[in-house]
Amino acid sequence: MRKNIVAGNWKMNTTLQDGQALISEIVNMVQDEVTGSNVEVVVCPPFPFLTTIGKHLPQDGLIHLGAQNCHQKESGAYTGEVSARMLQSVGVEYVILGHSERRQYFREDDELLSQKLKAALAAGLKPIFCVGESLETREADETFDFISKQLKDGLFHLSNEEFDQVVVAYEPIWAIGTGKTATSAQAQEVHAFIREQIARAYDAEAAQNTTILYGGSANAQNARELFSQPDVDGGLIGGASLKSRDFTDIIKSF
Repeated sequence: MRKNIVAGNWKMNTTLQDGQALISEIVNMVQDEVTGSNVEVVVCPPFPFLTTIGKHLPQDGLIHLGAQNCHQKESGAYTGEVSARMLQSVGVEYVILGHSERRQYFREDDELLSQKLKAALAAGLKPIFCVGESLETREADETFDFISKQLKDGLFHLSNEEFDQVVVAYEPIWAIGTGKTATSAQAQEVHAFIREQIARAYDAEAAQNTTILYGGSANAQNARELFSQPDVDGGLIGGASLKSRDFTDIIKSF
């Protein structure tokens, strides 16, 4: 079912000690200020810290553990890689797939991501599948064509039952780490388009039940306006998730 979600992507940041201090602050703030809210909170620390950070999370299910990536194979001779089954075994519930940084720096394409989606779902994880356009694509007025292809090639091969487990994140690449943010109207326009494409690929019920997050430099100042849009169901938060006060204020925007 459609949920409001705020997911913090820590990326390649913090040491173990810094991460423990950060999650302790987040847990305390969320418990004091957000308990009973209609939002699900997810934190996605780096791989080495998952077990330790998971032990800091409250048992009431208010905050969930996520990972930033997984390999498409269940096991094997893939030095340095981490499988979805490994993530599930340490308590991970969500996994980010197709983040623009993975697509750009590690050349992950939609064919590979479709395999990763299958692996994550088979392990019982909930994928947060990212789509989004570059500034060049937006200026060429090709945003919708580009995102439509990402959805079709990377995501829409799933069955209805599999798709029910997926969260979609729209991350305009031109607004990630640049300080630029899509206006609430721009975000809503693309989110509505994504929901329309889901309805065409599956059905209206699936579209209405899908959580679609905004992932382009959302912060404590603009989150309320972004989240007020009818098709924006929360955020995939980068830099602001590393500041407990900012991250909590984003959550409180709901």
